[in-house]
Amino acid sequence: MSTPTTPTTPADAFRPAPVRTLLTGWGRTAPSAADVVEAVHPDVAATVVADVAAGRLGSGRGVIARGMGRSYGDAAQNGGGVVLDGTWMDGVTAVDLVTGRITVRAGTSLESLMERFVPLGWFVPVTPGTRQVTVGGAIAADIHGKNHHRDGSFASHVLSLTLVTPTGTVTVGPEDDPELFWATAGGMGLTGVITEATLAMLPVETSYLLVDTERARDLDDVMERMVSGDDGYHYSVAWIDCQATGARLGRSVLTRGDHARLADLPARLRTNPRRTRAFVPRTLATVPVTPPSGLLNPLTVGAFNEVWFRKAPRHEVGRPHHMTGFFHPLDGVAAWNRLYGNRGFLQYQFVVGDDQGEVVRRVISRLADVRLASFLAVLKRFGPGDPGPLSFPMPGWTLALDLPVGHPGLGRLLDELDDEVVGAGGRIYLAKDSRVARRHVEVMYPRLPEWRATRARVDPEGVLRSDLGRRLGLCDERPLRQ
Repeated sequence: MSTPTTPTTPADAFRPAPVRTLLTGWGRTAPSAADVVEAVHPDVAATVVADVAAGRLGSGRGVIARGMGRSYGDAAQNGGGVVLDGTWMDGVTAVDLVTGRITVRAGTSLESLMERFVPLGWFVPVTPGTRQVTVGGAIAADIHGKNHHRDGSFASHVLSLTLVTPTGTVTVGPEDDPELFWATAGGMGLTGVITEATLAMLPVETSYLLVDTERARDLDDVMERMVSGDDGYHYSVAWIDCQATGARLGRSVLTRGDHARLADLPARLRTNPRRTRAFVPRTLATVPVTPPSGLLNPLTVGAFNEVWFRKAPRHEVGRPHHMTGFFHPLDGVAAWNRLYGNRGFLQYQFVVGDDQGEVVRRVISRLADVRLASFLAVLKRFGPGDPGPLSFPMPGWTLALDLPVGHPGLGRLLDELDDEVVGAGGRIYLAKDSRVARRHVEVMYPRLPEWRATRARVDPEGVLRSDLGRRLGLCDERPLRQ
């Protein structure tokens, strides 16, 4: 077990002045106001946590760290309390370009790591569908990507992390205080503020992937292809047309690929094989204003889905794709979350076991029956989960759906789907959640008592709090002792 450094920060220690700010998640639902403090240095994080614990800062509602705000729900919000803006804690502090071992401040984005290290032959070990994620947020949400069936989730590639807790600052790893390390992985920021981490990067020869693309006529077809073929690829994901019904239910475009070696590229791409210029213009288009709610409706989404399915090749092998297009296509459209209108949207992501594929079918069928317009629906396979008690992945199928808020009966429908997922032994991803019932959490995450015991060891007074934590019963709702 690691020994914490006792917090001794004086009340008058430097910290930027808090600014009252209205915050939401990426889904733009359930806004709440908090006092935001820019964590310009790890010492500021320690100061703020100590000040909140001592009652010198805040109104008894605790503190939570926030990265780039890409959690869809309320995980990085703390209504009436304090929020630490961790994006100011960025930068690389140590590099070993022989082994790919790097140490970075927790506010460093995955985009920044790609820009800096792909030209040097190293790629992030796991990336979600956006590169606009901080390293600290990636650990706190234990993010996963298209390669989970091969490489596991992000925390599996973290060698150590530094954590500011109300009882002190500690450095932990999978072998050094593994209980706290794994409670932090997927712990949604409720075990401490991550200020630094050491990662094992992935060696690459180029910034391209060789991609195989194929259409699948229905859900059975795509599932069969994934079960029989995914192990032969580093990355795999299927886009699902949730508007298709009948014999076409679950028709898909399956995209799988591997990192391209220099010898794999055509001559025209070998002159600049580790091209990162595509990362630098960060956006190709911007949604300048929020359009009226209802723009993404069954008619418009159905038309888009038809075009998207038809434009995909029936079977294409080995086409070079740059990393940006393969991993992060939506990052090319700034503020794309505005497309869902003023009411916002939610993402519903669940996982069920390998033998529960019928649950995936029933969910897609229910959405198709009510013509609920899901602009983005992706299916992936997970490999074994990691030891984190709140980590989301488990071996099986995971389906992620973007759903517009405001559809009649949406809440009731999702509650029913929750019951089905939980009944099948599955779980909902907390980093995407904005509405799951508290009663489901302990069933979905049966090791929650173990996580609570570890949290209580480093935060006995319950200083670390968030809107998500209060909503799901992961932290106290009563005011801190003043």
